[in-house]
Amino acid sequence: MPLVVGIAGGTASGKTTVARKLHEALETSGVAFIDQDSYYRDLSHLTLEERREVNFDHPDAFDTELLVRHIGALKAGSSVQKPIYDYVESTRTSRATSVNPAELILIEGILVLHTEAVRKELDVRIFVETEDDVRIIRRLTRDIKERGRDFDHVVQQYFRHVRPMHMAFVEPSKRWADIVVPHGGNNDIAIDMLVGALKSRLTQRKMF
Repeated sequence: MPLVVGIAGGTASGKTTVARKLHEALETSGVAFIDQDSYYRDLSHLTLEERREVNFDHPDAFDTELLVRHIGALKAGSSVQKPIYDYVESTRTSRATSVNPAELILIEGILVLHTEAVRKELDVRIFVETEDDVRIIRRLTRDIKERGRDFDHVVQQYFRHVRPMHMAFVEPSKRWADIVVPHGGNNDIAIDMLVGALKSRLTQRKMF
């Protein structure tokens, strides 16, 4: 069976950077990467204005059943078709990305540790922690430059949805973590230690 690792944390905490660095360091072992954001529900039946008002930080925003099915398929040795989400249009596209099974499955997303159905599939649970002021500045920069939002909308969304959902769901999920990585994706010491621990786990699995 593959080793399944979940990486959670608040918006713009650096969890994607941690996942990428782990992926690069462990690529020779074979890695399948699943990002929870790809599993936002299809909102094509709504107008763009209506989609922009959806609370994307609430657990109900995600198609968790599909995500869990895909994790199960990868663990069973089958490939999956991971959805492609369009952040500018705020909806799922008609295209998909093929993800092949591998010895290591990385799953990254804000609610990976909160959602019990996902959490039960994990062998290792990681929470990436970064100061709130750093996260909001990163979020502002990303959403304006990459996702076509304006400043007022990003700030409004942060106070209406992002911050309350972080306090209600994301931050409390830290209690489920095996490892907490402080200072986000730039904590190379913590990431190096994670790489070593995961390599050891993978080697042990090959022996038995």
